[in-house]
Amino acid sequence: MHDPASPSSSSEPADAVSPQAPADLVEEVMAWYSRALLAERRAPHPDPERLEHLLARRKECVDDRARLEEASTEETARITASYAARLKELEGP
Repeated sequence: MHDPASPSSSSEPADAVSPQAPADLVEEVMAWYSRALLAERRAPHPDPERLEHLLARRKECVDDRARLEEASTEETARITASYAARLKELEGP
């Protein structure tokens, strides 16, 4: 079993982003929207516009996650940067 804390035996630099990292980042943002949707739906008076917005943003995540399957290196980098910024914004104060 691979220990993520141990150094990799591959020739990749230690700071290289794993191929799974971009997908994990998109899924983290997707999970944030899923939690927000659940909270909004459970609110005493759910806001239909907010629900629509959250659903649309979550769908973008689903689409981008699928796009990562065949994305070029440049597209993967763009998606990763976009989702890193979005996650920071969503989790910010």
